[in-house]
Amino acid sequence: MNKFLYGIDFGTTNSALAIYNQETKAIHDTIIIPSLIYFFSQPGLQTTKNYVVGEEAIAAYLNDGMKGRFIKSVKQILSRSSFTETRIQNKRFNASDLVAIILKELKERADELTGEDCRTAVIGRPVFFDDDDVQKDTLAQTRLSKAAAIAGFTNVRFQFEPIGAAFAYEKTLAKKENVLVADLGGGTTDFTYLVLDPQKVGSKNRKDDMIANGGIYVGGDSLDSAFMWEIGTPYFGKHTQYEATPGKVLTVPNSLFANICSWEQMNFFNGPRIKKDIDDYYYFSGNNRKFKNLITLIDNNLGYSVFQAIEKTKIELSNADTSAFSYHNMDIDIEEDVPLPGYEQIIAKDVDRIAGYLDQFMQQNNIDPEKIDSLFLTGGTSLVGSIQKLFKNRFPHVNLNSGDNFKSVATGLAYSGYLFEE
Repeated sequence: MNKFLYGIDFGTTNSALAIYNQETKAIHDTIIIPSLIYFFSQPGLQTTKNYVVGEEAIAAYLNDGMKGRFIKSVKQILSRSSFTETRIQNKRFNASDLVAIILKELKERADELTGEDCRTAVIGRPVFFDDDDVQKDTLAQTRLSKAAAIAGFTNVRFQFEPIGAAFAYEKTLAKKENVLVADLGGGTTDFTYLVLDPQKVGSKNRKDDMIANGGIYVGGDSLDSAFMWEIGTPYFGKHTQYEATPGKVLTVPNSLFANICSWEQMNFFNGPRIKKDIDDYYYFSGNNRKFKNLITLIDNNLGYSVFQAIEKTKIELSNADTSAFSYHNMDIDIEEDVPLPGYEQIIAKDVDRIAGYLDQFMQQNNIDPEKIDSLFLTGGTSLVGSIQKLFKNRFPHVNLNSGDNFKSVATGLAYSGYLFEE
């Protein structure tokens, strides 16, 4: 038996790896990195790999004058059949190639800690990569499997992420409980209803304890996208009018701005046709100043820094009644107070989608709310006030529990070694 097993939570925003010692049956260490890749503008000058991952990607992005390619939320493209590849530094990268870069970085850091070349891993996956779409789900699973192989893992099993979170929570229990787990990440919200029993920790067969699972393609990125659409895009020229034909005034199509509200689209929003359209709109708008912000945003790869400002506002509104959306960079100046009720209204549609799916999940699986002993919430999005209210209102009689929002899933995945013996 290999001494170590890795539990890997490849996330939209952050990725974590828990090192499990199979001899001592304990977690040896945990690594967390942002799911970020930065390709340098001038390959070969900084590193032989021509890219950096995680925390280093942020620093390199800023130090390099934001001129290279910054890749965020790469998990979102796994299920996108429309994405086949992108060209970076005159090389072609498909979805598996990009994901493999992050998995390989995690593996290298873990191997350095263990002193071994560990090729065994339990990798987490959402219940559905893209809502209840079997074809897209299969595509995403295939791409993730290929990425794991490219990264050097030869012995791999996959586990639903909320089940991973549940197994981490199970280690803290004193008695048997019926538990509803909600894993609210950057890309998806997943639910699992199961029986947890501290007496069964490490048991080989847990199939009978898994009562129901499901998920919806709504997460923290959805909330940030809604914020960008309502608050951000007007500063980048939404509603700009232009006059391509004398006397015929039109408004720049909203579809153009949808591209800067989604990371998986913004990452690749730099084609020559799009750039020409944007330049034409700018010219025929009479060089509209706010529309010029859009050109600055795209040409200087500022998307990540804008979404950092949005994230900061979201986090502050989890504990405050108001926050400022503040962004000042390269002649782009945004300063707008955002009251909590206004923010809650912006994200209400996505919160309602989660609530609607939760009701559907409970009904379809005949789950009696009165029989739920505890709720376990994990994932960064679970900290949003509207999400907390949702669960407190739906289950007023049940205590809300949470673990480490960034380590819980990876830790539970590392406890899922029984999958290799099935």
